[in-house]
Amino acid sequence: MYHIAIVEDEKACSRQLQKYLEQYQNEKNMQFKVSVFSAGTELLTNYQPVYDLILLDIEMPGINGIDTAAKIRETDGEVALMFITNLAGYAIRGYEVEALDFVTKPVSYYQFAMRLSRCFRRLGKRESREILLSCPDGIKKLNISQIYYVEVQNRILHYYTSEGEYSLRGTIQSLEESLPAASFAKCNRWYIVNLKHVSEVKKNTVVVGGYELEISRRSRAAFLQSLAEYVGGIR
Repeated sequence: MYHIAIVEDEKACSRQLQKYLEQYQNEKNMQFKVSVFSAGTELLTNYQPVYDLILLDIEMPGINGIDTAAKIRETDGEVALMFITNLAGYAIRGYEVEALDFVTKPVSYYQFAMRLSRCFRRLGKRESREILLSCPDGIKKLNISQIYYVEVQNRILHYYTSEGEYSLRGTIQSLEESLPAASFAKCNRWYIVNLKHVSEVKKNTVVVGGYELEISRRSRAAFLQSLAEYVGGIR
């Protein structure tokens, strides 16, 4: 069962989204638990990371959808965010909060169902997965979501993670085979980045897990494309 939150101040749009979710789960034989909020502040009050997907209107009185998402990301890095908006220009700011997708108003069921299907496919790609690191002092079991990036130097792989740094012998080929291509990308020949933890892209650098890494000219286009596909831009 997926737990989905709708945050929408327009009652008609909120009811429409609820009907669309009911129709979708009946068609796909899925089960949803749906929670409805009329404002970002209502969702944020005593927020708990219990949702799989949050449908967020961007233009709301008080705190808007983008700022609501930024607050959510302070405590919940896993929930998928889908913005409901009239303005495509918000797509750039959506990268800052790792938005999975955007749906433009007026929302048609066909458009919504396509976005929802893509969302669930990508949620599947982000499911937890563990790898084993053969470190000099033993074996370390690590969830790939904990990896910020991996640096390759002289056949030594340096894993920078939320639990610290781990170094072991290995090749870039073996590294790439062990990590899901949908979630990791090279920003230059020495660094493979976990796209989940990218918080900012500057002119020639990317900020990931608090580290600032160089984006090479040769890798820039492919890296940005991988990031766009991971986040899920407007189609």
